[in-house]
Amino acid sequence: MAAAMLGAGLGPGLYQNLSSLFTPGLEATFGWSRGDIATAAGLALGAAIAAPLIGRIADRIGVRPVIVASMLLLGVAYLWLSGMGLRGGRDIWRYQLGVVMLVLALPGTSSLAYGKLIAGRFVRGRGLALALGTSGLALTTLVAAPLLGMVISHHGWRAGFVALAIGSTLVALPLIVLSLRAAAPARGGGPAPADLPGVSAAAARRDRRFWILVGSAWLINAATTGFVTQLVPIGIELGLSAPRAALLLTSFAASALAGRLLIGWLVDRLRPQPVAAACAIVSAAAFLALTFAPGGLATLLVLVFLAGLMNGAENDLLPFFAARLFGLRAYAEIYGTAIPIAISGTAVGIIGFGRLHDMSGGYALALTLGCGALLMAALCFLVLPDHGRDDGPPVAR
Repeated sequence: MAAAMLGAGLGPGLYQNLSSLFTPGLEATFGWSRGDIATAAGLALGAAIAAPLIGRIADRIGVRPVIVASMLLLGVAYLWLSGMGLRGGRDIWRYQLGVVMLVLALPGTSSLAYGKLIAGRFVRGRGLALALGTSGLALTTLVAAPLLGMVISHHGWRAGFVALAIGSTLVALPLIVLSLRAAAPARGGGPAPADLPGVSAAAARRDRRFWILVGSAWLINAATTGFVTQLVPIGIELGLSAPRAALLLTSFAASALAGRLLIGWLVDRLRPQPVAAACAIVSAAAFLALTFAPGGLATLLVLVFLAGLMNGAENDLLPFFAARLFGLRAYAEIYGTAIPIAISGTAVGIIGFGRLHDMSGGYALALTLGCGALLMAALCFLVLPDHGRDDGPPVAR
């Protein structure tokens, strides 16, 4: 769990949560609009199509080599982004290429890799164990948002990318390697894939539960990721100064942490589907409230906290349900198959929030559509059965 917290906390998800801190600097340096930046990042997320292959590799050779390679690629991506424009040129493809590298590093820093190790060691307390393992991103965002904001304010956005590179490769990677060396036997930390309980990735893709589950992830990502990548500009448009708007990221991170831990604890004790639906409805209500442009930092902090609960919960729910419904035999490949679909929702959210702002001159329309997406996600959870078409018990409780 310590390795998972470090990998998630200093993985590419951290940039996703903090990317809005870089938006003003990229606008000023290159003349790109918010819609341009959002579209470039969203299109680059197409690189997630490689996730099923990365998952298959992790199932075959073990997760540790995948984790190390991903963290090294992450450092290269941040250094590339820090060097944009140093030799002239304002072409946005340079930013897109950096985001492509971040996306390729994502599977090896996510629950695709760490979830398999955790799910293989925890059964009765799996929900909370996964929640703790994935909580690193929320914890790091909570701490890093104000710190990175100060770095960018005093030294510029390039220094912000360099700071992220140092954190991922010089701080996180050595500690992750030490943790995995202590905790995991060779070749991924468990029996051979054929000896693990569960179904093949092909069988999972034929199961309606898989598509309901990834549909919910698509909807949640479209709403919450689009929201967080525009959060600082949203705060500025609601009357906050840039430093006070950056505090909204701290509130979002706190809610993501609370959502993970609360949902992780509840799904171990209650039927998980209604619990997930209730959390989605709470976040949807906060999105709707934000469309009325409330004033005051305290009010916005509360609403952002509630809006972010589902973002935190989703990162726990997807690996939890993947292991519960389909087992561990092909867990990484199944999870990897879900990643491109879920990330396509991320792309829609990122592009949508940016373009809808440029089109309408505000964020009310984007927030309203995000509310609708979260309500649809709640419906997906309510209709998600524990039994597939073939019937039979869940393969891994």
